[in-house]
Parts: sequence; C-alpha cells; structure tokens
Amino acid sequence: MSLLTRYRRPIAQLRLAGMFIWFCAGLPLLVPDLVTANPPSRNVYLAWWGLHLLFGAVYWFSLREHPQRIPPWKRLLYLSLLTGSAFGASLVSVTSLGGVLLLAVAALLPWMLTLLPATSWLLVQGILFCLVVLRIPGLEVVDAVINAGFFLGISLFVFIGSLAAAREQRSREELRKLNHELRATQALLEQNTRIAERVRIARELHDLVGHHLTALTLNLEVVTHLVEGKALEHVQQAHSLAKLLLADVREVVSDMRQEDKVDLADALRTLVRGVPAPEIHLDLPSDLVLLDPDRAQVLLRSAQEIITNSVRHARAKNLWIRVSEARDGLAMSARDDGRGVARVSAGNGLNGMSERLLSLNGKLEIESARGAGFTLHLWMPLEG
Repeated sequence: MSLLTRYRRPIAQLRLAGMFIWFCAGLPLLVPDLVTANPPSRNVYLAWWGLHLLFGAVYWFSLREHPQRIPPWKRLLYLSLLTGSAFGASLVSVTSLGGVLLLAVAALLPWMLTLLPATSWLLVQGILFCLVVLRIPGLEVVDAVINAGFFLGISLFVFIGSLAAAREQRSREELRKLNHELRATQALLEQNTRIAERVRIARELHDLVGHHLTALTLNLEVVTHLVEGKALEHVQQAHSLAKLLLADVREVVSDMRQEDKVDLADALRTLVRGVPAPEIHLDLPSDLVLLDPDRAQVLLRSAQEIITNSVRHARAKNLWIRVSEARDGLAMSARDDGRGVARVSAGNGLNGMSERLLSLNGKLEIESARGAGFTLHLWMPLEG
C-alpha cells in the first residue's frame, strides 16, 4: 500500500489532524511568557511539557489501528488519558489551552464510542472545562463562561463532522462487505445455472438422441440379416456409423456430467476481499471443487456467518479459515483471536448454520474460552 493511499483513509486523516492540533497547542510551550499571567516555575514548566507529550503519545498510539479493533476498555483508557492530560495542561499552565486539545478528543469520540456515550462524554468535558477556566486569575465569571461556551461550540461542530465521517465510513464498509457477499453468491449462482443447463442438455441427449440412435442401431442390425450382396455392405457401414455416433453421444453426456463442479475457492476469495476487518487468512486446496452445488452454497453461507460473528461479537484482529478435503468428506475450520466466551450460547446464525449442515448429514462443533477466541469445525460428506 502506498503512503498516499494510506493517508486517504479517514482514520489516518483523523490522526494527522489531531497531531496538527496537538502541535499548535504546544507552540506556547516555546514562549510561555506570552500566554500566562506569571512566568511558570521550572517544575510547572516541566509538568506542562510532560502532560502535553503524554497527550500526543496517547493520541498517536490510540489510532495505530482502526478503533473498532481496539477492545472497549482500551478505548475508555485512551479517552480518559487524553481528557485528563488536556485538563491537566490547563490546570498546570493556568490557561485555556487545554480546550484546544479537547477539540482533538471531540473528533475522536465518534470513532471510539457509540452515539449516546460519546455525546455524554462531550458534554461532561465541556462542563468540566468551564470549571477549569474559572480558575484562571483575573478572568470574570461571565468571560469564563463565554470562553468555555466558545470551546464547547467548536467541539460540538468538530464532533458532528467526525460523527458524519464515522457513519459514512461504517456505511461504506458495510456496503463493500455486502457487495462482495453478493458477488460471491452471484458467482455460485452463475456456476449453478451453467451446471443446471449442462445437466439438462446432457439429459436431453441421453433420453432423446441416445434413445433414437439405440433404436436405429438395433434396426440396422436386424436388416443385416435380411439383405445380401452389395446392399449388405452399405447396411453394415450404416450400422457401424450409428454405433460410433451412439458411443460419441454417451461420451459427451459423461463428460458434461463430470464437469458439474463448483469453484468454491473463487467464491470464498471474493467474499473475503470485501471484509476490512478482521484480517482473514484463507488456506484452501489448489483444486477445491465440490460435486454438489448445494454443498458449496452451505459452505459459503457458513463462511459468511463466521466472518460476521468475528466482526460483531469476537472483536478479533485475525481470522483463519481452512478448507480441506478427505476421502469421506469436506471439512472447514475457522479460528479467530478474539475475546472468546466462557460459555457458548448459539444464536440464530449458528443455529441456522448447524441446521443447514444437518440437512446434508454434516455437523458443527464450536470451541471457545474467555480470552482464547472462537474455533468452529464444520464437516459434511461429499455425497448425499
């Protein structure tokens, strides 16, 4: 991935914008006499620098990856450190510069929290910032409230813009995922349609052309016993050609039925390309095909459900899917590095997966432990 492509992503742009705000808020540290009523002492100056550097480090570290991949407790920890260091910078320097850093926090909130907690966090930090501004010497209460309201208004504006960007990004990712699911399903459907048409043609050749050629061969064989001389030679030649044509028709029918295979590997790769997170690692046989299109459909739907569970529930960073063929059947195993659960409670998705497998005499096994992710084993026979 090129550097330009990477920084076109919203998370990378948010990271750069936040660091720019942090840089601007740190400029007064170079000339503190211009922004403080009294020159800060050495200890105060060092504490101010420390809090400012802490904010920048946490902000940069918190956006190393997509926020949806970060566990909820870590997101809360990052936001707490960022908000606390911003307030600390204002309290230590006795200025309102912490409000500038809170603008970066306001932009980060929609990506870290859901709407209600994010809005509540924004309002609470705005109220607390008003109390911090009231401690600035020589600043009247009315001026402090106006100052705090000014920062809160800008924070709200930044928050709404970031919220719109976050929702658009989630919608794009969901649309991309659904589009690739549709393309994978469409690929199987096209193959199934071709197979159905091939089977229909093979059946017609076998039932109609094959039947008439067999009747013609039998009649010509009877005629060979009724004629003599030069006519017998022509009848025998026609009989040989009829037998040869019948053999060719049977060979064509056999070849058409042997090609009734579905390229499941291509459909799975198409499905995986539409998932931004987690990172999916496919391990597929080079000649992965199925004789039965229904089995391919079941495995594709199972893979979709596995990916959905890893995204919504497991909060995994990686997902490994492996398909292997054995003499007695086809197996699929899936393992993620998500949070896992102590006790597995199957929902509609897992129950539907198990029912589809049972309809083909297959089975589903689930393993999980808290902090150890999920592991699923699917198996089905190759023949009904």
